[in-house]
Amino acid sequence: MADKRFFDRAGPFSISEIAERSGAEPAPGVNGNDILSDVSPLDTATADDLTFLDNTKYLDALADSRAGACIMHAKNADRAPAGMSLLFSDAPYKAYALAAQAFYPRGSGDALISPAASIDPSATSGSGTSIGPGTCIGASVEIGNDCQIAANVVIGDGVTLGDGCRVGANVSISHSIIGNRVHLYPGVRIGQDGFGFAPDPAGHVKVPQLGRVIIHDDVEIGANSCVDRGSGPDTVIGEGCWIDNLVQVAHNVQLGRGCILVAQSGVAGSSVLGDFVVLGGQVAVSGHLKIGAGAQIAGQSGVVSDVEAGAILGGTPAQPIRDWHRQSIMLAKMVKEKRTRK
Repeated sequence: MADKRFFDRAGPFSISEIAERSGAEPAPGVNGNDILSDVSPLDTATADDLTFLDNTKYLDALADSRAGACIMHAKNADRAPAGMSLLFSDAPYKAYALAAQAFYPRGSGDALISPAASIDPSATSGSGTSIGPGTCIGASVEIGNDCQIAANVVIGDGVTLGDGCRVGANVSISHSIIGNRVHLYPGVRIGQDGFGFAPDPAGHVKVPQLGRVIIHDDVEIGANSCVDRGSGPDTVIGEGCWIDNLVQVAHNVQLGRGCILVAQSGVAGSSVLGDFVVLGGQVAVSGHLKIGAGAQIAGQSGVVSDVEAGAILGGTPAQPIRDWHRQSIMLAKMVKEKRTRK
């Protein structure tokens, strides 16, 4: 059960209501009027809780679970304990996520503007928007409806935010056009100077960064990540991208729709990622590259050349994942043989 000090729980909900919200289908014989009060993992759930099974690694935990109901693949039904109500889904984790959102909906907060915020008279904000203490909002800023701006945020002149945005504490935003329902976690930096300079033995010369950051709808950017503004072209984050903590997106980078960038990954200047590209943790992408739609790059890989759409790569330099695994196995065998000869 989530800590009531930090999370407000809705419900309870009947199994029929949960099925409607999650898209899961109750198994034959399940009573749709049975009531569930919360969500919980397999090993801690009680008879009033909803849980889920997606990874078959946890089939033993399912067998021992005391949950009242479980969302799962139909093929695993025979592993569930007697008396547990089952809801079937081809995507159990997604269905569970939708059900959990019903129990713990995103809070709208109180639409209050702190007297300790500094807001330029030319800035505007929509209805239902809250602004926390210590926040500084510059000239001609436009903030949409139902936004939550936390404490100590700095929003530079001319920035626009759409409706339903959430901006965490200590975020700074400049030179940016931001869409609807964008969530910036604490410490995010959006729109700072890109790393652009002309090298010179007498002293490097700064190249003015004259572009913007364009963030489309439904983007999430994790804590302490940085997105630099463009040097002339804009830096663009496509609709539905999810960026983890401690990620660097350099100037002029373009991300397509639905890209996922995992923690500590970095994309160098002017590289273009197609729709639904996935970068694992600590992946480094060199500048001026094109990574095709749907490509997946394994964690700690280094990408130094263009990547075809749909490719799955690993290693440094990044190569087809099977080749990388073969090389790793061969290297391990060579090391083992050398030790044996000694």
